[in-house]
Amino acid sequence: MLFDFADIDSAHQYKLLISTVVPRPIAWIVSQDANGRINAAPFSFFNAFSDDPPVVGIGIGSHNTGHPKDTRANIVETRQFVVNLVSEHLAEAMNITAIEFPGEINELSEAGLTTLPSVRVKPPRIAESPVAMECELLQIVELGEENALVLGRVLAMHIHDDAVLDAKRSHIDTPKLKLLGRMHGSGWYARTSDLFQMARIKVGEWNSKTHRKT
Repeated sequence: MLFDFADIDSAHQYKLLISTVVPRPIAWIVSQDANGRINAAPFSFFNAFSDDPPVVGIGIGSHNTGHPKDTRANIVETRQFVVNLVSEHLAEAMNITAIEFPGEINELSEAGLTTLPSVRVKPPRIAESPVAMECELLQIVELGEENALVLGRVLAMHIHDDAVLDAKRSHIDTPKLKLLGRMHGSGWYARTSDLFQMARIKVGEWNSKTHRKT
């Protein structure tokens, strides 16, 4: 069935995107305003887009037109934030931080989480998170009246020691992180522990296998 986005309103476009672009990694962002007040919130329009420079991107919307979410407002104000990743045992805590609390409420305290100081940026990182990326704002791309793509340069990364196989070679035990991905609809998530391996095929191997003449 064809869904022509020229004939579909934004609410249905959203439903189609989140139902098919899955699983999406979750950026659990800690930011703070100019007065040092901390905010934490999860976003699933998120991924890595470049390794040199190391860049992550997060789609952050607004509560309504002209009133961006606290995370986006804080990043604009301070140009710094920390992206924490969500493991299975942190699912409920992450969900608590997604509640739309008043601005004076510390979401991390409500969720029973603790923080550790960052090295390169002012916002702290979530101590319980297996991976935390300290970021500085690289660029904000405005997407219509309510949404924006926030591009952040990764300045430093923290990974729990028990998931590091070889620090000198940057080899990480990815399955041990037990990260979550966002799925479709209301409240569906996926574990990343169901894996299979498939090697990339070199063109020479493919030509040999198919007896293609070169």
